[in-house]
Amino acid sequence: MRLGYFTMPLHPLHRDTTETLHEDRQTILFADQLGFYDAFVGEHLTDKAENVTNSLIFLATLIAETRHIKLGSGTSNLSHSHPTLLASQAAMFDHLAKGRFIFGISPGALSSDAEALGILDQDRNQMFAEAIDVILAIWDREPPYNIDFENNRYKVTTQTTSVPAIGRGQMMKPFQKPYPEIVGTVVAPFSKGVIAMGKRNFHPMSANFLLPHWLNSHWDNYKEGKTSVQQTASPADWRVARTIFVSDDAATAKRYGREDADSPYRYYYRQMLTKMMMSKRHVIFKKNMEEDDSHVTLDRLLDELVIAGTVDEVVDQILALRAQVGPFGEIVYAGMDLVDSALGRRSMELMAHEVMPRVNQALGLGSAINVEASSA
Repeated sequence: MRLGYFTMPLHPLHRDTTETLHEDRQTILFADQLGFYDAFVGEHLTDKAENVTNSLIFLATLIAETRHIKLGSGTSNLSHSHPTLLASQAAMFDHLAKGRFIFGISPGALSSDAEALGILDQDRNQMFAEAIDVILAIWDREPPYNIDFENNRYKVTTQTTSVPAIGRGQMMKPFQKPYPEIVGTVVAPFSKGVIAMGKRNFHPMSANFLLPHWLNSHWDNYKEGKTSVQQTASPADWRVARTIFVSDDAATAKRYGREDADSPYRYYYRQMLTKMMMSKRHVIFKKNMEEDDSHVTLDRLLDELVIAGTVDEVVDQILALRAQVGPFGEIVYAGMDLVDSALGRRSMELMAHEVMPRVNQALGLGSAINVEASSA
């Protein structure tokens, strides 16, 4: 099993933007030093708490200072830009990173982003589907492209202005061939989008704020998509994000991971509960589809969704999760605001150097931090 990192990020509103942006940079640099396999960074245009507005720009600042970690957009919101822009920018990033790039994609879920862009009344899932078709066509075809798919709003050609002799009218293709790994973040239980991922060989990442009992619905749908195109789904391609805090002692884990009023985990889930309730997407926090909203409380979310404890306790909780949902290829550690930077960094250190080797050893895979195994 591999160890990844994902941050939205999500910071308290009173914190300085410059400070938090650089804090998030330093955290990923630290993840690289610790041996994390990859790091995904989210983006939003209109959220003060989640203040990375363009994941590719942010990640570009990390290329020269990291050595091994793969850098993933988490995600590029495809409804926000014309696919020609995203295809060209992602391809250039892939060259700058010399292949240490994962193209994370989604429609873009934040309604205030959509309103600011004037697309609040449009079907962003449809825009997403149309955009990815065009991006892949740009990477596959040669100039002048002449992309004109039926029922697709995006038409791309350089037919009129192309001058091949001087390179005009030609768009960049990615460094990785035919293109980088494409990962889609999945939130909703029974998401039909995961079926489409399976069909297209995109890889799912299940969100860290989804209750564990919904996770199997993602894997089942991914397998369905793979089966429909006569392929076999590999657990190595499934990422499961979780909210994790590892401490040297149980009392600190309980306090910082759940109970303290200033706990970054408590703040995170207070924000997520408010946002999901507002957008009517809080089914992800329910035991079943019909459960009454009154049962969805902050304390229950912390109990159900935060894996917190000593090294031994966290190892046991991850192995229990794996027994519950079956094999998956990567556990993705969700980044939090560093209320206490020493505790936050120590948690990542323990996760990489103590927890993951023990988890992989318990699974019969040796004691490395990252293990590639189709059945792991």
